[in-house]
Amino acid sequence: MNAKQIESKFAAMGARLNVREIPSRWTQGDRRWFNPTDYAVDIQRDRHGQFFELRVPSHLSDALDVVVAQSEPKQRHLLLHVRKSGESAQLDRFLCGHDEREWFVAAVPGRASSVRQAMDALQPPDVRAALARNLVSSRKRYARKNRAFRRQGEWFFVPEPTLQVNEKLVLHNEPLRRGAGKPHWVERLFRTGGETVHVCAKHPNGISEKEYRELLRVNPNAARWGWRIMRRNAGVYARGSVRHSDHATITLPFWHRVLMNTENQSRTMRNVAFLD
Repeated sequence: MNAKQIESKFAAMGARLNVREIPSRWTQGDRRWFNPTDYAVDIQRDRHGQFFELRVPSHLSDALDVVVAQSEPKQRHLLLHVRKSGESAQLDRFLCGHDEREWFVAAVPGRASSVRQAMDALQPPDVRAALARNLVSSRKRYARKNRAFRRQGEWFFVPEPTLQVNEKLVLHNEPLRRGAGKPHWVERLFRTGGETVHVCAKHPNGISEKEYRELLRVNPNAARWGWRIMRRNAGVYARGSVRHSDHATITLPFWHRVLMNTENQSRTMRNVAFLD
């Protein structure tokens, strides 16, 4: 891995990259050896601001092949390819860039070899269908606002102007959350279908009713973990303001279907340490 060359590509788009080797170490509290098993791509912050960090276990330092497949300095985006020596030809792909106020890293599904292909791969099929249906030009298909959708971070909002909902089922000031990341707060939210799950800080993606009952049977103290009941994999629609600390607030004047990008479909998601 040519760290200097990779760092120069990040610098060309106005970002900093720190490659940090993580050694095995003895953890006194747990009284055991800590052996990092895989690399991680992260966003960190110091007194100079945000920077990208690639953390590499010592035993992988000579076995990791990392290259910038393609960069768009003016767009402030680049595509990072990572592969371990001796593994299959499948690459790990990460889109690194700047969105509104913050730097981001996104695991990219598929076989993208350019920034444009990576951005296409992160758009779910229903978003791509909306782009085609609304004849959105290639110049505007990655904008945060066009005729097909509004976007805030990893969330897409596709217009559904004719949708009629039961107002009694509308939720107010409801969070949209990916894993343990900071939530996006929606003024009015409507869910249909999906699976009822119990959610808390220890289980941010939710567990089923059966799993919840079994957990309480094994550990009655878990009842005090601050649970809330939510719907997983539901059809979700939003209206009104959508707020997030890292993004400008957007306002949806009528109902929009809510869709998340495809990052969670990538096996490389496990190597992304940063969640907004």
